[in-house]
Amino acid sequence: MTTKTVELELDAVAKLEAARWSAGESLSAVVRRATFTGKPHLARELLEDFRQRAGHSPLSEDALQRLHEAQEHPVRSPSHWD
Repeated sequence: MTTKTVELELDAVAKLEAARWSAGESLSAVVRRATFTGKPHLARELLEDFRQRAGHSPLSEDALQRLHEAQEHPVRSPSHWD
């Protein structure tokens, strides 16, 4: 079987190792068992759901638009660890 080397941070490796069902289970098997949720909802979608349930949104249209733009084009803060 073909393999690929992947770099993981130590805490991610620890989570995979803790998820093993037995000492002999490979990390590949753990990943194959994993289930991942779908794409997270955007703030605008969550607030629209709130609006439908409560009859109004707690945020203005301008604030909703800014949230939408921020989620469409996220900016990662620089890390002092790099």
